[in-house]
Amino acid sequence: MSRRALTALLGAATTVAAAALVAVLNPGASSAAVLPNGFKSVGYMPSWSGNVNSIQYGKLTHINYSFALPNANGTIQPVENIPKLQQLVSLGHANNVKVLIAVGGWNDGNDSAFETFAASAGGRTTFVNTMVNFVTQYNLDGVDIDWEYPDPGTSGNNFTALMQQLSTAMHSRGKLLTAAVVSGGSTANGVQPAVFGYVDFLNIMTYDGGTPHAGYDWAVSNVNAWKARGLPASKTVMGVPFYSRPGYYTYANLVSMDPANANRDCTTAGGAQQCYNGIPTVKRKTQYMMANGGGMMNWELSQDATGANSLVSAIYEVATGGGGNPTTPPPGGRTGQILGIANKCVDVAAASSANGTAIQLYTCNGTTAQQWTVSGSTLRALGKCMDVAAAGTANGTLVQLYDCNGTGSQVWQAQSNLTLRNPQSNKCLDATGNSSADGTRLQIWDCFGGANQQWRLP
Repeated sequence: MSRRALTALLGAATTVAAAALVAVLNPGASSAAVLPNGFKSVGYMPSWSGNVNSIQYGKLTHINYSFALPNANGTIQPVENIPKLQQLVSLGHANNVKVLIAVGGWNDGNDSAFETFAASAGGRTTFVNTMVNFVTQYNLDGVDIDWEYPDPGTSGNNFTALMQQLSTAMHSRGKLLTAAVVSGGSTANGVQPAVFGYVDFLNIMTYDGGTPHAGYDWAVSNVNAWKARGLPASKTVMGVPFYSRPGYYTYANLVSMDPANANRDCTTAGGAQQCYNGIPTVKRKTQYMMANGGGMMNWELSQDATGANSLVSAIYEVATGGGGNPTTPPPGGRTGQILGIANKCVDVAAASSANGTAIQLYTCNGTTAQQWTVSGSTLRALGKCMDVAAAGTANGTLVQLYDCNGTGSQVWQAQSNLTLRNPQSNKCLDATGNSSADGTRLQIWDCFGGANQQWRLP
């Protein structure tokens, strides 16, 4: 795609501006991740619980459908609720979320099928071929191995051999390979450091332990123990529970009993103290992992509360620098003018913060209506977000100001040719009619990199 229109104006500075723009709005990501710096928000979706239409896709990067169960010969049992999986893939991909199949799980502590087939080269090959065929058939983005748990020694050796072969098969096809692993202790040594090089990341199950259940210090200590064994920070994903111990009350259930439970880690239910992770702890863990790890994982999505009490939302708010006063620039965000064709500014019509207010081109004047903050993959002005009206995907759909809600209609990815792409629609921010006149409305249109689709961020 050409940058000729700006090259004449900016010369060599264009390349620098393009690189800076990509680094600010879409750092380190060739894929269309909704979170900055490749940070991951991973959720498990069970076959037996939850509605795929209720998932907050715009706040997640990966969803693992649970579970496929292996047979002792390396094949898998029929996966439950295939129509649900197919709908999950359709909705996930429409919102730029990677969907993987999770294989194994707790399964009442029975990992004998893994132990048997992984012990032979033939069994491992059968399993790898089975997974390749399954991923291809259902248009999945990869495999998450939940062997709970390979034991140190022979079992660990077999796990390493399996993951090496599976890594080659998945990565050669552009697919992902991840694994869910035990929080810590001697059992963790069944996952040998060689595995770290075969996976895209590890989902560390930092729950079902600690006092209180899955407390902050305990979780951080376990994550750091994995890193001390050689797991790169970028591949280290901390798991959080969306349920309590000892009673296994869902977080949603606890919040429905008392909304104040959203901001606690323990409460009384069923005649016993139930401990879990409330919003403050989940946010604190996310802040830690933003600085020291690669992402957050949850078990599991159907157990989350809705609205302001959602834990998925709490992770997203921290990861994108939000969660506070929406008129205050988020930490690390850059604030200033966005320049378009003819050096006109992206402007909020009449400086109105009402939902649905037009976003337009206008002569730069230094007002707050032209001050935009880059926050994760969103663009914010007057405390609200640049939004594709009605989540439209058609050419000519207008762009407006709207409450920030984490949906795909508010995600903008900077490209190296200075365009801003909305991955949900696969279209670019565009000045209507190639016009630079004051009041020209902004819309989405097929990306072609013309002067009316080139934008310079603060």
